[in-house]
Amino acid sequence: MVRADAPGKIILFGEHAVVHGQPAIAAPLHAVRATAIAAPAPHASGLTVYAPDLDLTRRLESLDDSPDDPLHNALLFPLQVALRYLEQPIPDLTLTVRSTIPIASGLGSGAALATALVRALCAALDRALPNDELNPLIFQVEQRHHGTPSGIDNTVIVYEQPVYFVRGTPPQPFAIARPFTLLVADTGHGSPTHTTVGDVGRLYAAEPARIGAIFSEIGGITQQARRLIEAGKVAALGPLMDRNHDLLRQLTVSSGALDRLCAAARAAGALGAKLSGGGRGGNIIALVDEERAGSVADALLAAGAANVIRTAVRPPG
Repeated sequence: MVRADAPGKIILFGEHAVVHGQPAIAAPLHAVRATAIAAPAPHASGLTVYAPDLDLTRRLESLDDSPDDPLHNALLFPLQVALRYLEQPIPDLTLTVRSTIPIASGLGSGAALATALVRALCAALDRALPNDELNPLIFQVEQRHHGTPSGIDNTVIVYEQPVYFVRGTPPQPFAIARPFTLLVADTGHGSPTHTTVGDVGRLYAAEPARIGAIFSEIGGITQQARRLIEAGKVAALGPLMDRNHDLLRQLTVSSGALDRLCAAARAAGALGAKLSGGGRGGNIIALVDEERAGSVADALLAAGAANVIRTAVRPPG
């Protein structure tokens, strides 16, 4: 048996604007992970994916059959992509998958699951892929899920390190001069990323000057945030987070629950807060001092958060 896993991810700055050519910053969320275990199966039994948390079993019948079905896209399509790339027939394997990453919450659940599945499959075939080859494959899966994804989810999850990302260019790892603590608070309500990305795209087509200016300002905030992170001036990130959230509200991707959690975090002493990911559900992130992390987490739960994850953004390793 071989085992592979992949973390979730959080976007720190730049969501939605990144789809339209602006930079974004994202980091792995190691507190939640997707895991896949590949085990040999009897001769001629084919490839089976078992998801015990869902009490679900799916069998890969063909490398060419790709129905438009969410479960197929999540569990089987990544394997089809990998096998076609490797020019391999369907092997006799059983892949068991689990994930602690909330679905449709902006934490990269689809990309993490695909990464874990493909890594386990490739390892079982003794064809482990370097990240530079794996990343484009996971991007194909993201395109299947989201239509026109930015590429940031697959990039930060595959490379498992904070990145500065501009669509169409190689990811840029950058220095984290001083680790900082974030709280990730889940609204308990999911929202498909492809829906909000599509809605923002239509808004941009209808009002290119106004929406383009918002994208540009978000891009400027992201560039400034990178400089502050590299300089270790993490407290100064708080006001940038607050402004980024205001701009995302103008893009219509916030919600009452997201706004309420951001306000609760700030009132409890967070240095800044913003939604993270596609929006209209999912999560907010709050920048906190270590000594206030507990009280801010309590305030978020009191304000209706379904769950709060504490994580540190730090250099890899």
